[in-house]
Amino acid sequence: MLILASASPRRRELLSQIGVAYMVSPSHYEERAPKKKDPAKFVLAQAVGKARDVAAQYPGQWVLGADTVVALGEDILGKPKHEKDAIRMLHELSGHKHSVFTGIALVRDKKTYTKVVETKVWFRKLKDAEIERYIATQEPFDKAGSYGIQGKAACFVDKINGSYSNVVGLPLSQVYTLLQKAKVIE
Repeated sequence: MLILASASPRRRELLSQIGVAYMVSPSHYEERAPKKKDPAKFVLAQAVGKARDVAAQYPGQWVLGADTVVALGEDILGKPKHEKDAIRMLHELSGHKHSVFTGIALVRDKKTYTKVVETKVWFRKLKDAEIERYIATQEPFDKAGSYGIQGKAACFVDKINGSYSNVVGLPLSQVYTLLQKAKVIE
């Protein structure tokens, strides 16, 4: 059985959506704070760190780790620390194109399969009152970039280019392909 190294309810829902049997064992990997650097390398390192942390507890079992960030140019936007941080991020994203990167790592003992997926997202210009109403919902506070495309922020998005499920937190097509490659599923 696959082990998901994440407590994310969105990742659990996505795996369940495609019929993958799994159990949850959240990672205790100490995540680094995102900085100005290569977002693809950053999410991949985080995903591998999370998966290896949990795989050490489950020898012989496949473990899936993932990490998602929003990048505006070279600036990596993680989860907001507080309300002002969420407001700042949403103002930065307003009227601009950004990228959502998810690193995925499938680990069993010394075997590792990885992939990084990028989806481009265009936000329409947001009004201050819209941002304030959205912040008041508390929805942004556990999400990279301070928004959830699958929730109330769906109306902020003009268009996307790439995987929708990647923006939610787990690129399902690529995860499924890795699971097939590792023979976790047929």
